[in-house]
Amino acid sequence: MFEELRAVQRQFGYLPADQLHALSAKLKIPVSQIHAVASFYPHFNLAPPPKADVRICADMSCHLRGASELREDLKRAFHGAPETDITIRDASCLGRCDSAPALSVNDTIYSGVTREQTVDMVRAATSGRGLPRVPVNRVRAILSTDPYKGAGEYVSVRRLVESKDFLGTIATLKASGLRGLGGAGFPTGSKWEIVRNAPGRKYIVCNADESEPGTIKDRFIMEQMPHLVIEGMILAGLVTGAKTGIIYIRHEYEEQKEALQHEIDRCYAIGVLGPNVMGSQSAFDLSIFVSPGGYICGEESALLEAIEGRRAEPRNKPPFPGTNGLYNMPTVINNVETFTFAAAILVRGVDWFKAQGLNGIAGLKFVGVSGDVERPGVFEVPMGTSYSDLIYRYARGVSGNRKLLGFAPSGPSSGFLPAKMIALPLDFNAVAAAGSMVGSGAIVVCAEGRCMLDMALNAVRFYRNESCGKCVPCRVGSQKMVSLLTNWTNGKSSASDRQTLEDLTQAMRMTSICGLGQIVHAPIASVLKHFPDVIEEHLERRYCSAGVCFQGQG
Repeated sequence: MFEELRAVQRQFGYLPADQLHALSAKLKIPVSQIHAVASFYPHFNLAPPPKADVRICADMSCHLRGASELREDLKRAFHGAPETDITIRDASCLGRCDSAPALSVNDTIYSGVTREQTVDMVRAATSGRGLPRVPVNRVRAILSTDPYKGAGEYVSVRRLVESKDFLGTIATLKASGLRGLGGAGFPTGSKWEIVRNAPGRKYIVCNADESEPGTIKDRFIMEQMPHLVIEGMILAGLVTGAKTGIIYIRHEYEEQKEALQHEIDRCYAIGVLGPNVMGSQSAFDLSIFVSPGGYICGEESALLEAIEGRRAEPRNKPPFPGTNGLYNMPTVINNVETFTFAAAILVRGVDWFKAQGLNGIAGLKFVGVSGDVERPGVFEVPMGTSYSDLIYRYARGVSGNRKLLGFAPSGPSSGFLPAKMIALPLDFNAVAAAGSMVGSGAIVVCAEGRCMLDMALNAVRFYRNESCGKCVPCRVGSQKMVSLLTNWTNGKSSASDRQTLEDLTQAMRMTSICGLGQIVHAPIASVLKHFPDVIEEHLERRYCSAGVCFQGQG
């Protein structure tokens, strides 16, 4: 269905009603079902778009780097223009946190552009002239993770094809301690073992739909090491007996899709993929599925629903994907970084992996550092590296010679930690003990002078905007939480607000179907805990020392 809908939209610019009816007859699917799917995903248009459809990222890193100012500048520049010419609206994270602020003009993403450049681009779009090409940076990084330092050689696939030591491969991954690196942290070897032991047709799915604010590491890995992502998936297929793999990639990652597709084509040409993997009797086919959009698609069961052609609404668990995944069959779902490290470990060994960390903490990690830093970017670092080093050594310190106020170790889902905790090591257990999480390694830095209540509201609003709406606690609770926090920034708080917030938190944590609803409270809960003076000045004194809230009256 998705390819058909994309074809219609490419032809008409949107999805006309008569075309949906024609598609219904062609696919023998009720038009109501097609409309329900098309209306769910943000990258399908049900009405003719304007000449310039401008969407400005409104989330954490872009919020810190001038997105609000850019939006207001554009509104002033095009004040009075008809909606058939231009619409200017907020968008959720566009995956360019290291070059914020980012915006999309007619579905082409630009980042790190000036106000003048943006106005010129939008004028070009409204006048029917072409948009400028997005510059492509193809600089190859030298990475410790890559055993090949270039094109994939698929050494571990050849070894496994020859040895057929599938149980030994699982044992190696277990011994390495590798866990899922998308946030959940489930042991990789155990996940592959569950699928291997489950009956039925099996699938391998790579979750490349990272779309939480601050999370950009998988984008970097797919650019630099697509061969290791693919090698990890082939290994998972051989170990579990799966013959089909799918890379689910976010809509905004066109360059990364091209890098993966180029490597997939090469693998078919040299016999690494196909009916006889490296001359064996084992088959493994791999394809790419482009997401129709939406943060919820990063939730593993919602992702499966999308692949199956439905609305990306999370499934109730149990059962879990290991036994009942894609098409209700056993499915390995790992993210890009996990497959990459699985391949690297199986090429180089457990001892190599464990030796990469610091102070007895095993392994490497890719982290993205963005927000108020001098050099935002993605860095390959030893596990055990302190957050102080991540911010001051790798990212070159807080921008503008300001002091550090706080940081999120993993985007909005981790909440915020105060500056005094930057000595924490990049370690799952240590960060969990501090009340947060390493998660996906999306480190967002806030300098002195920022309002942490404003940052919490921004993060909670992201979750509200991205709720799929399937379950009432998340759909209603996230909106209520945004309204409550908005009142706090407008001087409209009441004495019962804290109890209301606690009640909302408990209800959403206990009854939301998926992790999105269960984590909505994290940003404001962390600010209440670590920045109580900020809350008190807003609620008791109706004052914002950062000059952000109460209509900018500091």
